[in-house]
Amino acid sequence: MYTADLVSLVECYDLSPHLYADDTQVYGSCSPCAVHSFLTRVSQCSCAVAEWMQSNRLQLNCDKTDFACLTASRSLHQLPTLGPSIGSVTVVPSQSLCDLGVFIDADLTMWTQVQRIASRRFAALRRLCSIRRYVPTSVFRSLVSAFVLNRLDYCNGLLVDLLANLLQRFQSVQNSAA
Repeated sequence: MYTADLVSLVECYDLSPHLYADDTQVYGSCSPCAVHSFLTRVSQCSCAVAEWMQSNRLQLNCDKTDFACLTASRSLHQLPTLGPSIGSVTVVPSQSLCDLGVFIDADLTMWTQVQRIASRRFAALRRLCSIRRYVPTSVFRSLVSAFVLNRLDYCNGLLVDLLANLLQRFQSVQNSAA
């Protein structure tokens, strides 16, 4: 109930809010020819949100504010190099964003997500190998399943039609786990 005003404030700029705990995300879309007017709208919305927060004794953390334009890789060159302004701060567009533990690249290739998952799972395998001789095989298999294989499955529906070289990274993690 406390943030109901915030939802309607964002929606009056024709943007879509998503609130979760103390995190607010704002989404919108536009055609390539309307990027600059879209950025103006996002800037106005961001300033209005900052004012709303201040009037409700809250503070917008500009250091944690992220902005990204998502498009096909062939259109990346058309995107602006500066993002929206929030007061005197201009947010620089990120090449990838983290949303609920999933890294989304600006060109929607999922390269960052695959690289981070693979490197973290290989690190988990290396740590598990250090205890391999101290635990029974059945326990070790359970640990590999819990700390390596299950983590490969998180949000894997986003990886549909992934490029073969990126899928190979997951395959190499699975081969190492076996």
